[in-house]
Amino acid sequence: MENGGAKDLSREEVLGKIKTIIAEHFEVDEDKVTESLSIKDDLQADSISIMEFVLELEDVFEAEISDEAAESIETVGAAVDYIVANQ
Repeated sequence: MENGGAKDLSREEVLGKIKTIIAEHFEVDEDKVTESLSIKDDLQADSISIMEFVLELEDVFEAEISDEAAESIETVGAAVDYIVANQ
């Protein structure tokens, strides 16, 4: 699947972009964003915040993330894996 925003990005590049998104969206220090960070538990994200985060991922990476896929993205690493696998 080719999506212009994520096309040919390395895992590290995707992680860097997602760290920036999370830092801005959830107002946390980018240095504290790790792949094992739980979006719901560690960031105290409610369903609306998670939905907004997924929409932002779709915009930044020009990707379409189904509701089912969005529900399976529980950690930063899972978000990176999804974007890398679907770019």
